[in-house]
Amino acid sequence: MENKTNVTEFILHGLTQDKRVAKVCFLLSLVFYATIIFGNLLIIITIKTSEQLNSPMYFFLSYLSFVDISYSTVTAPKLMYDLLVEKKTISFVGCIAQLFAGHFFGCTEIFLLTVMAYDRCIAICKPLHYTNIVNKHVCGWLVAASWVGGFVHSVVQTLLPIQLPFCGPNEIDHYFCDVHPLLKLACTDTHITGVTVAANSGVISLICFVVLVVSYAVILVSLRTHSSEGRLKALYTCTSHITVVVLFFGPCIFIYMRPSTTFSADKMVSVFYTIITPMLNPLIYTLRNEEVKNAMKKLWSRKVKRSEK
Repeated sequence: MENKTNVTEFILHGLTQDKRVAKVCFLLSLVFYATIIFGNLLIIITIKTSEQLNSPMYFFLSYLSFVDISYSTVTAPKLMYDLLVEKKTISFVGCIAQLFAGHFFGCTEIFLLTVMAYDRCIAICKPLHYTNIVNKHVCGWLVAASWVGGFVHSVVQTLLPIQLPFCGPNEIDHYFCDVHPLLKLACTDTHITGVTVAANSGVISLICFVVLVVSYAVILVSLRTHSSEGRLKALYTCTSHITVVVLFFGPCIFIYMRPSTTFSADKMVSVFYTIITPMLNPLIYTLRNEEVKNAMKKLWSRKVKRSEK
């Protein structure tokens, strides 16, 4: 078969074909996306303007919030637009760009969550050496490594479908462009490519998840030597991280830790890591964190005082 692509655009099936359900989904998506933007921006502004939130944990959290905004923006606006139109199309170039951006920000978030677990592990297990081990220089390198790792992963994921021929069907049974739905449309055998995709995305997700579980297991063991007050505070912080990890990694492992097959549940599962988790992150990290809530109150009070003047 000649290795060329005749397809110039793809037709997305979207989240639903039912017009009534589509309107409800649009309103929910709009609320979720607005919450993602407002909540994560509020976290970034609070951390950048607060003198109290200057620890590495909040440094990483500010970048996680930025990645959440970027990651959800890759899919949410297009999803909302498609819920209101009859014909849902995306150009071939646009599809590949969405694929690249989605995996770039998604994988960067995976690495950032792993880095945050490492930070908590050092802070709780080696508190006396914490400032020397996780200093500003190390924090910068860890964040940079997360971005580079996400970029390398995304390049590999994007190059795989680009090299495949697309010569016939162009309907994607999804609400955004991803590797598995694209492989399903290729006019050639994609078994090896599917295994490569699973090895790239799935193994990264699984390894990072195992590292996270081990980190928190070490933390739980070390907490036995802490005071009851210190143990409670550490558990409170770690519970927030674990909640985010489960909500994000669970769906990712389900989607990518398998060969190039698609299930009917994939679209709903994908909603969790593309929209639900980025929306819940600011709620989880603020409602369960007294330091962040106090910093937000101070920020709000300063703005009120300025407006009164």
